[in-house]
Amino acid sequence: MRPAFADLPPLIKREILFGNPEKVNPQISPDGKYVTYIAPDKNDILQVWIRTLGKQDDRMLTADKKRGIRRYFWTYDGKQLIYLQDINGNENYNLYAVNVNTKEVRNLTPYKNIQARTIALDHKFPNQILVGLNIDDPRRHDAYRIDLKTGKATLEMKNSGTVVQKVADPQLKIRATVATTPDGGSTLSTRTNTSEPWKIVRKWGPDEEGGAVSFSQDGKTLYIRSNHNANASRLLALDVASGKEKVIAQDPQYDLAGTLIHPTNQEIQAVGFYKDKLEWQVLDNNIATDFQALSKVRRGQFSIVGRDLADKTWLVAYLTDDGPVYYYKYNRDTKQSKLLFSNQPELEKLQLAQIKPISYKSRDGLTINGYLTTPVGIPAKNLPTILLVHGGPWARDIWGYDPIVQWLANRGYAVLQVNFRGSAGYGKKFLNAGNREWGAKMHDDLIDGVNWIVKQGIADPKKVAIMGGSYGGYASLAGVTFTPDVFAAAVSIVGPSNLVTLMENIPPYWEPIRALLYNRVGNPKTEIEFLKSRSPLFFVDRIQTPLLIGQGANDPRVKQVESEQIVNAMRKANKPVEYILYTDEGHSFVRPENRLHFFAKTEEFLGKYLGGRVEPVGNIPGHSGVVK
Repeated sequence: MRPAFADLPPLIKREILFGNPEKVNPQISPDGKYVTYIAPDKNDILQVWIRTLGKQDDRMLTADKKRGIRRYFWTYDGKQLIYLQDINGNENYNLYAVNVNTKEVRNLTPYKNIQARTIALDHKFPNQILVGLNIDDPRRHDAYRIDLKTGKATLEMKNSGTVVQKVADPQLKIRATVATTPDGGSTLSTRTNTSEPWKIVRKWGPDEEGGAVSFSQDGKTLYIRSNHNANASRLLALDVASGKEKVIAQDPQYDLAGTLIHPTNQEIQAVGFYKDKLEWQVLDNNIATDFQALSKVRRGQFSIVGRDLADKTWLVAYLTDDGPVYYYKYNRDTKQSKLLFSNQPELEKLQLAQIKPISYKSRDGLTINGYLTTPVGIPAKNLPTILLVHGGPWARDIWGYDPIVQWLANRGYAVLQVNFRGSAGYGKKFLNAGNREWGAKMHDDLIDGVNWIVKQGIADPKKVAIMGGSYGGYASLAGVTFTPDVFAAAVSIVGPSNLVTLMENIPPYWEPIRALLYNRVGNPKTEIEFLKSRSPLFFVDRIQTPLLIGQGANDPRVKQVESEQIVNAMRKANKPVEYILYTDEGHSFVRPENRLHFFAKTEEFLGKYLGGRVEPVGNIPGHSGVVK
């Protein structure tokens, strides 16, 4: 361990950083009487809990046996909650309803090997829900109307095979769809009522993006997000009858990142643009004073996570970078906020690092944005450094608390997160600059980031590692093959090694976006050699860097073969690789036992090759990791 590390704060236990939250994801009942949240049971499995607002009568509603519940919402009858659950990470989600009074649980989609996707609920139809189900064909989701009292499912709309979004109007009728086109673009179609034929009202090319947001209360206006005739995605109002569009909100550089919609009158009241942090633009003066009041409650960026139907009580989340998420109940009449809870109170006692926005120029002149985190208590000079690469790749890193970042900083590492070209949120020019650039200019942006942090004197050039999941896992594999002299170690989590097999083995329900993927990555039917040239698997002979690989056995996106191909090739070539397979995980490690095991192994691995602090691995019961 480096002498300077003696000035670091005490070692934070991995159980605090990677264990389950104490309470998270609160939601308010439609009548405003109850708040529900996710919290672990006595066996440390995440369940849905309920509390009467103003009381301390917390009680558990669900009884999941293994994987835990993460995605749930209230129905408008006020008596049932709905949650989604798959099996060991296979992403075949079923939809379950739990009665808040009797705790009875019903599977509303009792079919094997299907995937349920919620489409819409409406307060005027409290006993109904529209759901997408791929029962007849795993490649397409048809729309069904499910009766929440009886569980009966009725076919609402057949999917032609290319529809990827269905939007219901305030009468709970599907009147807008987005469908993909053979060139990788898409079309927006609407109809004035369900007996009328569909009419295409907007076409987007393969280098454009768009989608429907919601209908107005009278059903005559469809709000859409789109970047046609602009660089960044804007919010527009589309007159369904005439097809005319009006810009409601826009930013020249940053894409629309979110909307706040009134719970009953469907008015869009505020929009968010994610710059270095999330910034809100208020459209409805009726909530302007509310936003002013909320901005003064505490440090951090806030978002509205729940509202009752009377719109008197809001649930508000405050995100910080060096502490937990704080959840408040906000009374609109008094403009007063009251703390409900934070998701991880133990974090409040710890010395955590702040995350700072940074930017630099790529070698071909693009501005690359990202975030830098350096350890607390020691100078940010000549540090072992982790280049932490986000997945997607059509996603982005954001500001705020990240357990992986805090863990690495506490162990003595500087952490650099880069929103390389192809990352979302910065407009279509930046996004499209990543087309067909896997392992090429996208990777150059990462290396330029390494050069930048070395030039700043922050990173020790001989002690830089690359780490990430999904696309970030691919980037780690690309790092040790395409730039073998840059990194001292690499960690790939569910990272594809062969772009040919990745594209050939997409999940069946991704079939509608196959053309889009081919446009952005490459076509395995016609461009095998091109894809091979960007696939780390075929450059194993270049590897000089120790590599750790983690994989979920049930991952439907990056299948097990992606990790095993490169592990087998490396072992055949006598290259250093450690491989851990988690038998009950998918595209991410959800069970806390597995997270704790993998990051313990990763900490040991990084400590060995970069010299950071290491908490002993210890005994971690219940994990499914198999060292292969």
